[in-house]
Amino acid sequence: MIPGFHGLDLLVILVVALLIFGPKRLPEMGSAIGKSIKEFRKGMSELTAPKEAPPEEPQEPAPAAANLEAIDQEIASKKAHLEALDRELANRQASSEVSNTETKATHE
Repeated sequence: MIPGFHGLDLLVILVVALLIFGPKRLPEMGSAIGKSIKEFRKGMSELTAPKEAPPEEPQEPAPAAANLEAIDQEIASKKAHLEALDRELANRQASSEVSNTETKATHE
């Protein structure tokens, strides 16, 4: 026999429900069950449906080789400037140390 409810099974369930809940509450319960099933299906379809991808922002075209070379030159220039500042700072620290030692020597 095929599993599941057949015509006679459904008729027996309907008669038992009619006897338990009465003819006034049975339509209300049927409506509530129908709404519940509808909401369940809606929720399941939202979960299983592929999510919409957020709208993609227009991407800028990849920089051309000339732009990359210009960027590399700018980076090299900034590195050279930074190294010059580091050397200047080291010279100032060295000269301040020398002047501090000379000041200490004259006060003693």
